[in-house]
Amino acid sequence: MKIIKAIFKKQAKDMFKNPTVLLMFIIFPAVAFIMTVFVTIPDNEFGDNMFVTMMASIFAGMGLITAVAGAIAEDIETRSLRFLIIAGVKPHQYLLGVGGFFLAAALVTTIIFNLIGGFTGTDCLKFLSIMGSGTAASILLGSTIGMWSKNAQAAGGLATPIAVIIGFTPMIANFNETVEKAAGILYTQQINVIVNDFSADMKKPLLVIAANITVFAVLFVLAYRKKGLKG
Repeated sequence: MKIIKAIFKKQAKDMFKNPTVLLMFIIFPAVAFIMTVFVTIPDNEFGDNMFVTMMASIFAGMGLITAVAGAIAEDIETRSLRFLIIAGVKPHQYLLGVGGFFLAAALVTTIIFNLIGGFTGTDCLKFLSIMGSGTAASILLGSTIGMWSKNAQAAGGLATPIAVIIGFTPMIANFNETVEKAAGILYTQQINVIVNDFSADMKKPLLVIAANITVFAVLFVLAYRKKGLKG
């Protein structure tokens, strides 16, 4: 537990030294708030929370991937990860330390989204559940990408197109049935389904996201064991 806390604190310090990453947790809900106040409220043609759900989906499905990948790759680049592995830090300890911090930060942002959207009762629980599981999947995917990258620059180059593809596919799926069927295996599609329709059944989305999380976790462990000591 002490190891996880130490890595958690280290990641917190690293993020506050990087205003670009810190801004990501602020800019998405800020845009949602501004667009809600100045666009959706004055114009009845838009749904009450269209921009809230849109920005929340983008944040959970895209925003975190590049940030986490960069953080992991930076540890590889600075050889911090190599020292941690030599010291006996296990894959799950490292992941819980780094990923746990990003998940905690994402939870704060998710709560802000919820306050802007004014979700209550069952809608609030569904929103928090789908966002929490979705951000966990993004963190694991970003961690895996970071582990397979030589440095932060390479991580950004690899993470950005992946994030764009899996992030925008659900938007395209709204207009194309073929894409919608293919996108069903993506956790981002399941986030999109729930945040846009709280009456939808949660069972399938959570199962699909859980499957994504499992795959990403396995890939991360394999990458950690193979790439860690080479950092």
